Amino acid sequence: MASIRDLMTGHGVIAITPADSDLNKTVRAVYVGVGGDITIVAPDGTTALFKDYPQGKYLYQECLQVKATGTTATNLVGIY
Repeated sequence: MASIRDLMTGHGVIAITPADSDLNKTVRAVYVGVGGDITIVAPDGTTALFKDYPQGKYLYQECLQVKATGTTATNLVGIY
């Protein structure tokens, strides 16, 4: 399991546009530029909705997708 420091430093970043398809990479964390709801699909295939996620925070959860359906947060950046 990655440590918080590993998650914060990462190897690279990608801009995330919510879509109901896989991201180009599995991300370790998502930076939330503008808060709102975030629906993700984890590597084990489970889906989770994070309600009212705050602006300017990191969602420390590996994910394969940030779904368009159920996501209202914007300006998302994935850290891998």
